[in-house]
Amino acid sequence: MSLQNESSSSSLLATKKKRVDLPEGTIAISIGLIIAGLTIYAFFKIGQQALGQDGFKPLVSLWFVMFALAPGFFLPVEQEISRAIAHRRALGQGARPVVRKVLILCSVIVVGLIAAIVALAPFVNDNLFEGHGIVTASLAISIAVYGVFYIVKGLCSGLGKFNSYGFIVGADGAVRVVVCLILLIAGVTQLGPYALVVVLTPLVGVLTILFSGQLKIEDGPPATWSEITPNLGLLLGGSIFAAALVNAGPITVALLGETSPDEHITLFGNAVLLTRVPLFLFQAVQAALLPRLTRLAARGDIKEFRSGFNQLVILVFGVGVVGTVSAFAIGPNVLDLVYGGRIDRRTITLLALASGIYMMALAIAQAVIALNGHKHVAIGWSLAFLAYILTAWLVSDDLFLRVEIALVSSSVVGLISFATSLRTKLRSLSPTL
Repeated sequence: MSLQNESSSSSLLATKKKRVDLPEGTIAISIGLIIAGLTIYAFFKIGQQALGQDGFKPLVSLWFVMFALAPGFFLPVEQEISRAIAHRRALGQGARPVVRKVLILCSVIVVGLIAAIVALAPFVNDNLFEGHGIVTASLAISIAVYGVFYIVKGLCSGLGKFNSYGFIVGADGAVRVVVCLILLIAGVTQLGPYALVVVLTPLVGVLTILFSGQLKIEDGPPATWSEITPNLGLLLGGSIFAAALVNAGPITVALLGETSPDEHITLFGNAVLLTRVPLFLFQAVQAALLPRLTRLAARGDIKEFRSGFNQLVILVFGVGVVGTVSAFAIGPNVLDLVYGGRIDRRTITLLALASGIYMMALAIAQAVIALNGHKHVAIGWSLAFLAYILTAWLVSDDLFLRVEIALVSSSVVGLISFATSLRTKLRSLSPTL
């Protein structure tokens, strides 16, 4: 009887331990990410329905430029404010001084980026946005809006308000689709309103959370810059190149495809978006598994770290293979059904392959960061982006093919770099590996 009770207790403890492995807030964050992912496809469909595939081209360029800049510059800020606030909470200290420092830092980044957009406005306006000044203005507005967006997300995660975090992420996409649908039903066919909707809708979720009073921040000991910027420079370097790489395809096609019909740029953007389905799924997985790797690394439990990482690799590899095979088998048909496609099988398959390899590189990069390898990640993404530029410059004269090959090769370079760094890090921690 005693043995039975002991066995039952062990079983309960094992079950409890498994439950603890799932970070708090994972479900709320995952729901928000899934809503955000699905609404992107809905927005692209509604926009093309309202403006036509030719008229939608400036918004395709706006979308990918915006999401090269905003996450690249502001995601590290979100991560660092979240880390700093969580650290202070663990010590029982108020975080208001930290938030003040981050607001100053983020304001500098916002002003610098907007100044750069204003300085480059003639080039950007003519070469990316078909001369539509409202779209260039919307890009500048998006920098300020997403600066606030990422700061509030960092506050939510640092304070443990994960439902609020998920709400902000999901509301951004959901409100955008609802407003654009209203514009479509109302018969609005001008580009300006849709461009402004794209960049202003993140404020709805952010203002709702701020005015609800959920993010109460107590005063505390003075904060030094070193408290929020120990790895920020390296994180920024890696994040900027990683975000630029994942959004580089449509931007390159827009810049180099001067003689191509605008419709082609929209079609290519549609294809890129469709092949990103595995990446959206990976974001939900990332919310659950990668924080666990960070905790294991902090505890020095390398055996469990390897086990958890191997599970992640198997999952990411499986999702990537399914995504690539599906793109080859039914990609052109799905694209034609959803967006009125006409993208060939080679293009959509290579884009899916590049997305799958990038996803694996991203997973390994996060594992390297968990082992405090920020420098290695910054170098890896820099090498990957350099590989993209060189490949896109030197290979085929076929516009789509040169971009497809560049995306695949650059992702491979990143993957190899991160895998090498991870192996080196693990060997240094455990000589027997």
